[in-house]
Amino acid sequence: MTRTRKPVGQIAFVGAGPGDPGLLTRRALDALVEADQVVYDRGVPESLLAHVRAQARPDAEFSPAEGVPGDVAKVLISAARSGQNAVHLVAGDPFGHDSVVKEVQAVARTAAHFEVVPGVGQAEGVATYAGVPLPGVRTAADVEDVTALDFDALATAVGRGSLALAVDAGDLAAVRDGLLAAGVDGTTAVGVTGDGTGETQYTTTSTVDSFVAAALGFTGRVVLTVGAAVTDRDKLSWWENRPLYGWKVLVPRTKEQAGVMSARLRAYGAIPCEVPTIAVEPPRTPAQMERAVKGLVDGRYAWVIFTSVNAVRAVWEKFAEHGLDARHFGGVKIACIGDATAEAVRAFGIQPELIPSGEQSSEGLLAEFSPHDEVLDPVGRVLLPRADIATETLAAGLTERGWEVDDVTAYRTVRAAPPPAEIRDAIKSGGFDAVLFTSSSTVRNLVGIAGKPHARTVVAVIGPKTAETATEFGLRVDVQPPHASVPDLVEALAAYAVELREKLAAMPAKQRRGSKVQGPTALRFR
Repeated sequence: MTRTRKPVGQIAFVGAGPGDPGLLTRRALDALVEADQVVYDRGVPESLLAHVRAQARPDAEFSPAEGVPGDVAKVLISAARSGQNAVHLVAGDPFGHDSVVKEVQAVARTAAHFEVVPGVGQAEGVATYAGVPLPGVRTAADVEDVTALDFDALATAVGRGSLALAVDAGDLAAVRDGLLAAGVDGTTAVGVTGDGTGETQYTTTSTVDSFVAAALGFTGRVVLTVGAAVTDRDKLSWWENRPLYGWKVLVPRTKEQAGVMSARLRAYGAIPCEVPTIAVEPPRTPAQMERAVKGLVDGRYAWVIFTSVNAVRAVWEKFAEHGLDARHFGGVKIACIGDATAEAVRAFGIQPELIPSGEQSSEGLLAEFSPHDEVLDPVGRVLLPRADIATETLAAGLTERGWEVDDVTAYRTVRAAPPPAEIRDAIKSGGFDAVLFTSSSTVRNLVGIAGKPHARTVVAVIGPKTAETATEFGLRVDVQPPHASVPDLVEALAAYAVELREKLAAMPAKQRRGSKVQGPTALRFR
């Protein structure tokens, strides 16, 4: 009788890096995606864990590492023997932790297959994010036990180059005492960085004999940088000096659309909070859309005009229902009201014929849309798939230019449910530094479900129509980009923040304290 051997799983010790999910290596992410069981250290930030969970298998089991190294090793070995792929996810680099080294040794004594995936060390990674270079002779270490440190060797490292240590905030006093006792000059520059590589990273600079007091309030793991290189922060600090760093920005959009804007805001250092104000639903009666799709296939239309990404999505969903694709657009020309809508069309393999070069609005599109010519345009009908609440400006303008218009309801926009009470309170009390409106309906619906943003909140709008609506609701419009697109809107807000910072920096200290300007930009100068 032949016995079937049970498949053996893999064990991976994976370095999560200093905290920013973007610093996970490709190999690390591959190991996590393939994992059946993930054991994570408590030092791994929740934001990184959330990113990993989103990438992992739906049935993957996540649990915190508990007990001594031998206990964790037993969990990993047991999972592998049962045919599962197990990962121990650790902050920084796996071999930067003595406890993980002991785990690897324990696993190596068995027949289990294992690998160690390097990660960016906390000390080195956070030092770079803090703008402190570690050139030449340097020492960088992720410290678990401060009592085991060789302070004489660290003092030598400070004298010859640079030092970076990742330690618990509660151990800072012990590090100070050890450095001073080893002969490090008390006036040597020191930087202490909390929440390294995170959304709220903050670095304070002082000296060896004063950094403990300067770092009061820091908790958890911090990175200590010591040496002359700390003074280079003024020129090299980049993470904390991004235009919108620390700004809490309200993003009132549909769930599907908010992600793109939030990603751009994060690139500028902002902390976006997505509040869906609109839910997109199919039309109450699908007959109109059914006839429109049939008309597209039958050559009934000369043009299709898309005024939103939602309209593009609605038409393609109908195409998919009927087994159609981009080839069935045949000789139909496509016009898009703006760049974002055009990108949605291109995603389906079609290049639009017309996008307004000037104002990206109904008026801007009409200004460039040719009148109907019976000779040049044997088919004189235009399909306009839109929301149920769309204005008549575009349809009326096309009719004046001699076109027949099928103005079809492609989707309905309905007001979303109110956000949680804490978000409503933050909106009304000034808890957000800025709010970005991308349509008149986002203005109306946000005010309807959550109330009016506080007067200190910076209001940014995508275009003139949205600005008019915001003004009608008593809001002061601070930012409006020259072109109506999400990238331009975020860029305009970032430019506004830079301008604000420059104005505040030029103010005398007393005037700054009396300034009505609010938000992180102002607070840095107080």
